[in-house]
Amino acid sequence: MRTGIAVAALALGLPGVPVAAWCQLAPSPDAPPVSTAPAPPPDQQSVATFKLNTNLVDLFFIAKGKNGEMVPHLTQNDCTVYEDKVPQKLKSFAAETDLPLTLGIVLDTSASQTRVLPLEQDAGSQFLDRVLRRQDEAFLLSVDVNVDLLQDLTNSAHLLSRALYKAQINAGVGFGSGPVPTAGGPRGTILYDAIYLASTEKMPEETGRKALIILTDGQDQGSKMKIEDAIGAAQRANVEIYIILIADVQSYWDQGMGYYGYSAAKKIADETGGRVINVGNNGAKLQAAFEQIENELRTQYVASYTPSNTKLDGTFRHIAVECGDGVKVQVRKGYYAVAQQQ
Repeated sequence: MRTGIAVAALALGLPGVPVAAWCQLAPSPDAPPVSTAPAPPPDQQSVATFKLNTNLVDLFFIAKGKNGEMVPHLTQNDCTVYEDKVPQKLKSFAAETDLPLTLGIVLDTSASQTRVLPLEQDAGSQFLDRVLRRQDEAFLLSVDVNVDLLQDLTNSAHLLSRALYKAQINAGVGFGSGPVPTAGGPRGTILYDAIYLASTEKMPEETGRKALIILTDGQDQGSKMKIEDAIGAAQRANVEIYIILIADVQSYWDQGMGYYGYSAAKKIADETGGRVINVGNNGAKLQAAFEQIENELRTQYVASYTPSNTKLDGTFRHIAVECGDGVKVQVRKGYYAVAQQQ
């Protein structure tokens, strides 16, 4: 029996909302034991990638040519970084192929995914076996009417694969407004809550490149958090989001529903420096999508700069990177200028 989402002692940061109405990730009964040590107090948690002690903004980005091919061998002289349209002086610039990875695999296990779950399990297991190296870690979440932590951070592809194959479809109970299940409401997928929780509870303290890979139809129903909250949480933790849109479209028509998942998925991916790959319900396309993501995660540029605007006022700073004509840069859209508490 699923545990769903446990009631947290930590509010998710919106004023006027009682703590009891909010939730944190809870492991499934099959998950291995995790640490029960108390979390650090809020004033010790990382809330942004903008660090007070260094005043550096770190950027991970991918450069592609007109035909979508990766562009290698760029140098610092080839690229310009803009913050709020103002050119910035780079402190460092390097091409990297072996940075530590922290990955979160988010598996949509709502009723709409019934026909495609086996495809996701097979392709996801093979991906993790290929991509994880000694310095990497990954965790696995399922999301439906609940968010469940099926496997905490580990370097073991075997443990992750085992948890992946234990995932089950949960049409579950209905729910009202918010992520705490209640009887009598509509069924759905609390996708935005899952992104928010993964970004705020699993990613902030991790280093290196961080990415969520979400297998879903892209449709959210019932999340307490809005799409902007989910995006903002990922941006604060410097998390890229890749969304593999996998949907048996016929099932929506069979149930008399429309399909609207693509636009929301694209917004989330674009704003965080990832991208959307639409595979329908095709197993071969799903395998190819994982291979593309693997290639992008291992082929990247890393740059850092000290912002010319030194105010730590909590505002959102827009980022753009240009690397010459015909080169498309895939990078997060910005960050929040909030100092990390020491």
